Amino acid sequence: MNDTLRISDIERAAERLRGVLHATPLDRSATFSAMSGAEIYLKYEHLQKTGSFKIRGAYNKLCELKEAGEVAEVVAASAGNHAQGVAFASAKLGISATIVMPKSTPLVKVKATEGYGANVVLAGDSYDDAYEASVKICEERGAVFIHPFNDLSVVAGQGTIGHDILKALPNVDVIFIPAGGGGLLAGTAFYLKNINPRIKIIGVQAEGADAISQSFKAKSKISTPNVSTIADGIAVKSPGDLTLGLINKYVDDVVTVSDAEISSAILNLLERCKQVVEPAGASSLAAALRAGEEYRGKRCVCLLSGGNIDVGFIHRIIEIGLVARGRKLKFKTVLPDVPGSLEKFSHICSENQANIVQVQYDRMSAELDPQEVILHVACEVSDSNHALRVTNALEKAGYKVIKE
Repeated sequence: MNDTLRISDIERAAERLRGVLHATPLDRSATFSAMSGAEIYLKYEHLQKTGSFKIRGAYNKLCELKEAGEVAEVVAASAGNHAQGVAFASAKLGISATIVMPKSTPLVKVKATEGYGANVVLAGDSYDDAYEASVKICEERGAVFIHPFNDLSVVAGQGTIGHDILKALPNVDVIFIPAGGGGLLAGTAFYLKNINPRIKIIGVQAEGADAISQSFKAKSKISTPNVSTIADGIAVKSPGDLTLGLINKYVDDVVTVSDAEISSAILNLLERCKQVVEPAGASSLAAALRAGEEYRGKRCVCLLSGGNIDVGFIHRIIEIGLVARGRKLKFKTVLPDVPGSLEKFSHICSENQANIVQVQYDRMSAELDPQEVILHVACEVSDSNHALRVTNALEKAGYKVIKE
């Protein structure tokens, strides 16, 4: 590939991927359309082979290398979807692959990557450590490093999602696209804007990992010192130089969403669509639901980019989502440390149809009088209005309710 991305590069990538990938659905959601006022369509890319869009860029890159006869082995550094994408593509094309992962990578992800035929090397405690180790392996073996986003061949592969969306919904108005390093956003925006400049492209980042959002607003590359979000798939400190240039040119806006909004979107997808989507993938729906009236009546596509969620973490995400949606009320209050106090408190909750699911006593706080106890409580309620009624009833009875 040249050092300039072309429409023909993405169309060629689409040809390479034909028959290799699943044709993931693009469906209108009556539920989310009613909730937002927009016409919401969901692109189910979380149902793609390997569980995410990453296979598109990885396969296209490896195809180009093989066609040029330039590669016997490839190396990637990743603890997530890129690892599985490269592993799958290399096995399909008969290329040896080594994936370097941090030592802290969950065993299930290591096994999944090995299951696609790759050799996994565990190195260091972070992605940066794994990256350094992968560079050394490339130097020692003459292997080719496959970057997860800062590579035009990879970007072209990711851009084939835009090709698919236009075939399924030619009159789309707005597309919400998750962004971490920016490969998916850059490739899709480039393709769509060149085919139809009228389409509005919105990048979505997590509030705790907003390097692209900051860079987009400043029109220069900004790296964040750290990231903090449940959306590990888009938790990137520094965007790519190549991807950022394309994003600045072709993307209309980059917005951020909170972990609570992402969790609520995941919960909505589980309940309403019976779909398991990872936090990064659900960020697009979170942004569309929050935008609401801004896109009333517009045909909006939310790209659900991946579904490789850590099963052991789902309960935590559901917890955050329930609180965000007003389905769970979490608070603390002070009780007299005498017999009958908890019974009186719980009776008020019961009278107001609040189901207490968790209680924790704290007698050690320095703020307490000797005859008091802090009570940490979690209650199931039907919605935010119900939570308000419960709170008002408790405060009317003399309890100070402090939300947690």
